[in-house]
Amino acid sequence: MAKITYIAADGTTFVVEAENGMTVMEAAIHNQVPGIEAECGGACACATCHVYVEEPFREIVGDPSPMEEDMLDFGFDVRPNSRLSCQIRVSDEIDGIVVRVPERQG
Repeated sequence: MAKITYIAADGTTFVVEAENGMTVMEAAIHNQVPGIEAECGGACACATCHVYVEEPFREIVGDPSPMEEDMLDFGFDVRPNSRLSCQIRVSDEIDGIVVRVPERQG
């Protein structure tokens, strides 16, 4: 299990616990975190689960794959710490991760 903190664009914080093996996107959907739309259901075929990964977890989750980078081109306000939450697997290693949800999705 890992604890994930989502910070909405308005600053509202949502802290959830997620099972290892899930994705950060799935944990958001299961816990009704607003701002994560996930229109493609986690297939890395849209940018509606875009988040900003806070330090020090940015290095832990790594850089986006080339396919993910292509999808991020459709995201709103993409930054160096942008990731698609459907591509971040929950594990003990990311316990305590903090992600920010953009003002809007792509």
